Amino acid sequence: MGGLVDYWRVPQAGFENLKDYPFFPNYIEISGFRMHYVDEGPAGADPVLLLHGNPTWSYLYRFIIAGCAAAGNRVVAPDMIGFGKSDKPLNKRVHSYSTHVVWLMEFVKILDLQHITLFCQDWGVLLGLRIVAEMPERFSRVMVSNGMLLTGEEKLPRLLKIWIMAARLSPWLPVDRIVNAGSLRKLDKEELRAYRLPFISNRHKIGIRTFPQLLPLHPDDKEAVLNRKAWKKLERWEKPFVTIFSDRDPISRGGEKYFQKLIPGARGQPHIKLRAGHFIQEDAGAEIAEIINRFVHS
Repeated sequence: MGGLVDYWRVPQAGFENLKDYPFFPNYIEISGFRMHYVDEGPAGADPVLLLHGNPTWSYLYRFIIAGCAAAGNRVVAPDMIGFGKSDKPLNKRVHSYSTHVVWLMEFVKILDLQHITLFCQDWGVLLGLRIVAEMPERFSRVMVSNGMLLTGEEKLPRLLKIWIMAARLSPWLPVDRIVNAGSLRKLDKEELRAYRLPFISNRHKIGIRTFPQLLPLHPDDKEAVLNRKAWKKLERWEKPFVTIFSDRDPISRGGEKYFQKLIPGARGQPHIKLRAGHFIQEDAGAEIAEIINRFVHS
């Protein structure tokens, strides 16, 4: 516990030998919370920033981290506050969409990341594109997967509506089974354990439960207004912008068309559709690492 807000600090015991996740833990403090991140590859190389969604953490990117770092890229993958090995506030009011945007902007500033290649998925898109719009000078290229920057004007998929309701009301929220259900391949016991490990009880899943409630579902929502402002800036984005979407994701299906149509930097790019579920990193992690490596050095 510490400061004015109670939080749970994730103990390190149990994380040392996670399957395919040998990465050294790094921490910084933001707004009184300790934020964990992976930082692999040459320190002097331009960074590839990987932003996870809900209900995952940087473990989702383990294959991509390894593949990009092996190719000589610096790879930075934070755990959002409330997720993974980062501190978990025990009051849901601490979480807001804009607060998470501010926290990620602080993260980028503290690490002084420049010439960033962003890869984002799910909530990583909702947050990542906001920080791109706010600090475009720090980003060189963007890759978006299975996500959307909502403005409250979209028709929500049925499965997303079910997820919003379940996150708010269901007494049972099995993180490992959710990730498994959103992937085409079946995760093994060690991988399932890794997804459960940071979320040992309902008390530690407040971020997971709160994120769906933060989605801007009406045009007059404060965050919908801010997202429309971000879209206005993105509609002037001329740096490379690539979509990598799954062909079997019922939540984000068709979302790539908005980016390809509205963002100047997306025109003429080699947009990609992969055989994968919502958690594309689990189904095609090594392939995505190769795509990122080509994109960075193109």
